[in-house]
Amino acid sequence: MLAAVVDLLSCPQCAAELELVDGAAECDRGHRFDVARQGYVSLISGGATKFTGDSAEMIAARARLLGAGHFGPLMDAVSRACATTAGADPARIVEIGAGTGQYLAHVVDSLPDSRAIALDVSKFAARRAAKIHERIGSIVADVWQPLPIRDGVLSHVLCVFAPRNGPQSHRVLADDGVLVVLTPTDRHLRELIDILEMVKVDDRKVERLESSMAGLFERVSSDEVEFTMSLSHQDVLDLVGMGPSARHLTPADLAAAVAKLPQPSTVTASATVSTYRKI
Repeated sequence: MLAAVVDLLSCPQCAAELELVDGAAECDRGHRFDVARQGYVSLISGGATKFTGDSAEMIAARARLLGAGHFGPLMDAVSRACATTAGADPARIVEIGAGTGQYLAHVVDSLPDSRAIALDVSKFAARRAAKIHERIGSIVADVWQPLPIRDGVLSHVLCVFAPRNGPQSHRVLADDGVLVVLTPTDRHLRELIDILEMVKVDDRKVERLESSMAGLFERVSSDEVEFTMSLSHQDVLDLVGMGPSARHLTPADLAAAVAKLPQPSTVTASATVSTYRKI
């Protein structure tokens, strides 16, 4: 709920503190942002962004797949990374590119009295995340713009298979705050990548991540999580449909390709959980 996190937010136009007043988030300079009836608020400066967020269909596919528990070990790994770096005070978290908020809700449940911001550029994601947990507030924002979050107020920034803005993550974290990043390895979904013409993991992804953190963060831990999933045809359709590959295949072509797969199909999940502290 927004009320749980509004004290962590800032006005996207002037960076002043926000408070909830009569169904809107507003600052003392008079900038006002209406809370949508679904419970989220859009805090994109100027009201628009050039980036296209996930569609309603992509968000629904993600909700089904994660809800079925197939990525459970990855959710557990992210929660462990947050729990082992939590301090004495209740955690204050933002997930950048939160999607449905299911990873974030798992983290919040594992940390007593924690509260969190689900941040995504997609209004369809924000609608889902707004209802995922009573201690999670949902906002629409552009990760490549100044984040509408106050300086130094967070204990954790999460990026789960999502873009990360190093300078902004550094700004919003407290001095002892941590950045937790989940990235796929080149073995992630290897049984499906070529057959279904899915977007491949860039071989230089880890190198680019380290470069983007240089001078801002130092890596303190890195753990690889790998396991196999048993997926039905519908699970595979959801797996493809929830990510960027959904924009590269027509529904008919995808359905035809999936129909040729064994059912169930054994598919590898492989990712690295990295934890960084501020320098």
